[in-house]
Amino acid sequence: MSTPLICALIWLVCANLIAMFPSRDHHWRAAYVLIALGIPLVGWVTYVNGPFLGLLILAGGASVLRWPLIYLWRWIKARTQTPAE
Repeated sequence: MSTPLICALIWLVCANLIAMFPSRDHHWRAAYVLIALGIPLVGWVTYVNGPFLGLLILAGGASVLRWPLIYLWRWIKARTQTPAE
């Protein structure tokens, strides 16, 4: 198993452990840190192991960080929709 894949699996375990503990800000600070670490990690996994494993790691990260993705999707939809007249 390659080093980037081991790091990505450690990232997934840490993200799940963080989610188990209570948080006053509903884990948003932890989500920002996980996103900042996860984006280059997905690129590293994709570069070393190919696009298939890169997409699997991306899907795993998206399942852990689903609420930031949902809020981003809603924000993009609100920005791109034309106002009704």
